[in-house]
Amino acid sequence: MSTADELVLAIHLGDLNWLGRVLASDSRRALSPLGGRHGTRTPLHVVTDWPGYWPNGPQIVQLLLAAGANPDARDPEPHSEAALHWAASNDDAEVARALIDGGADVELPDGSIGTPLENAVGYGCWNVARLLVERGAKVQTLWVAAALGLLDRVEELLTTGEADTDLISQAFWHACNAGQRRTAELLLDRGANLNWQPDYARGTALDAAQQRGTQQQNVIEWLRERGAGTADQLE
Repeated sequence: MSTADELVLAIHLGDLNWLGRVLASDSRRALSPLGGRHGTRTPLHVVTDWPGYWPNGPQIVQLLLAAGANPDARDPEPHSEAALHWAASNDDAEVARALIDGGADVELPDGSIGTPLENAVGYGCWNVARLLVERGAKVQTLWVAAALGLLDRVEELLTTGEADTDLISQAFWHACNAGQRRTAELLLDRGANLNWQPDYARGTALDAAQQRGTQQQNVIEWLRERGAGTADQLE
């Protein structure tokens, strides 16, 4: 087994002692791309990779950062992201908190959707989204403010921005996706199209309102993988 394979396996198992030994043999492993079949990902990308929630994830982040890992390092591949973008996309709030505590930039741009906050909101990762706002992430766009139910910020953006019908309808769609009824009511009163559909997701606001957040869907998939059944299935 290569050193990179050992490091990845230690992270996935949450084995802090094993990981510590690997890093003690060469601390550069904490910040270097893994190479080989792991490509250009860094160890911080491994601990934040989908589906997230690896055992001892926050402690592993702390260990890697203490060994010199750069919390804002990007996978050099096209459309690359930093570890906080990845944690924001699977709603692993504990790992995201460890990254932020370790200096990760909450405003880092150019994720798959945008900033970590935009990733979190766009993928229905409400726990990380709330954490990012608490830690100072700026709410710059109407659709993000609507999804977070920030009525005062929505009003401010409607007043000071140039929100056309499409932007208001987009914000309405995201408010419904996040279960933010008061925000949705406000935006509908301001001219949102009730049945507007985005080009980056399937369905209307009603379809969006019936979707599960990423963390909930993640748990459902985890339970199914382990053979859990519903009450109806067990009858």
